[in-house]
Amino acid sequence: MSELSIEVTRENAQQALIDASFKQLVLVDFWADWCAPCKALLPILEKVARENEGSLLLAKVNCDEQQAIAGQFGVRSLPTVVLMKDGQPVDGFVGAQPESAVRAMLEKHLPKPWDILFGEALELLEGGDAAAAALPARSAWELSSKRPDIAKVYAEILIQTARLEEAQAVLGAIPMVEQDADYERLLADLELKQQASDTPEIQSLLLALENAPGDKDLGFQLAVQFSQAGRQRESLELLFGIVAADREFRGGEARKTLLDIIRALGKGDPLAAEYQRKLFSLMY
Repeated sequence: MSELSIEVTRENAQQALIDASFKQLVLVDFWADWCAPCKALLPILEKVARENEGSLLLAKVNCDEQQAIAGQFGVRSLPTVVLMKDGQPVDGFVGAQPESAVRAMLEKHLPKPWDILFGEALELLEGGDAAAAALPARSAWELSSKRPDIAKVYAEILIQTARLEEAQAVLGAIPMVEQDADYERLLADLELKQQASDTPEIQSLLLALENAPGDKDLGFQLAVQFSQAGRQRESLELLFGIVAADREFRGGEARKTLLDIIRALGKGDPLAAEYQRKLFSLMY
């Protein structure tokens, strides 16, 4: 469990006030035992620290005991609250404040839910687990209203995991003003993988199916090839059409393959959810 608060002393001041602020926000409460407004404010500060565990550390400075630290911060009256980030004061207030004012001040600086999810995705991606990074990246992208920097990382994850149709959609939603060198690199990578995904087997089956539309055997073979090439939407659409026409095609193999792809996409995946709903409606 993360540390919620710390009593600041001369020995730990560097660590508590400066070093810690590079990892999370540090809310520094300058107080004294004789200060009634300080005692009224403290429960509010402790409450917001609990609610933001991992993102906010409450550092309490007893000014009667730590006058030198208070002097370094230019504290002239109590309570004084200073918000530290990356080793520097970025905000604060003097005097007791209502909870709403404390929250309003913190809201400007606390990481948003999508920032936390984005950080998780980046950590997983850097660790080589692009598949696990997909869910937090997608959530961050959606919650942030498709923020371009998050979109580019999400697209990279989709490309790495052969989710090429979705990667194209994500990149396509990035505004022109944000289409920088990183965007161009991703687009080039996507185009190369799309070309590679259009295999001779797929081309041959597409031609055969064009000459024999409705042939479920050809459709099933093509669906399997699409899935192996990362073209999951096309695969699911073909399989769903086969199951809709013949639920027991090949002894239920088409239905099983469709379900296997849905499971592989992972819980919470929008494409998986879309075809789960379609299959449920068809079956029941």
